Amino acid sequence: MAFKEVEIKNLVFSPSKLVGEDWLLLSAGDEKGFNGMTISWGTFGTLWGKKGFDGHFPVANVFVRPQRYTNEFMENNEYFSLCKLRDEDKNMHGILGSKSGRDLDKIKEVGLTPIFDNNTVYYEEAELVIICRKLYVQRLEEDCFIDKGIIEACYPEKDYHYMYIGEIVKTLIKS
Repeated sequence: MAFKEVEIKNLVFSPSKLVGEDWLLLSAGDEKGFNGMTISWGTFGTLWGKKGFDGHFPVANVFVRPQRYTNEFMENNEYFSLCKLRDEDKNMHGILGSKSGRDLDKIKEVGLTPIFDNNTVYYEEAELVIICRKLYVQRLEEDCFIDKGIIEACYPEKDYHYMYIGEIVKTLIKS
């Protein structure tokens, strides 16, 4: 099956289910080098309407810990992708979310086929692909947490995530 480009605003999905339950594969890089990792934290919405745009400025926010190999690719590339794998491929996330691309070629290990487009990478096996252009990055800061219980629960090592805000520039679905 081939990919078909669609407008993100025309898709109907539950963002919290897509990210929190289905999980996404976050990837960045190009033919010279790339990596991907499973994410189960993130958001979709609108932000910073641009002049000349219809007011609907779609964005995705993703969070990456500093020690993750994928973070190097996020830092060094302008674009990244988010891929929803087929339900029958969800078991791939066991390797994609727990193993490091520094130690093995995770993508090859799980049998995904990379496609390079829009200055990033996504995968033939995905059923939904969201390509984003980085707009903003900032490391979460301890002093900014209102609910200090989050620090104890999620950051005992003080390895606060980097938050990336990306403009959604292309959305593909399997047709």
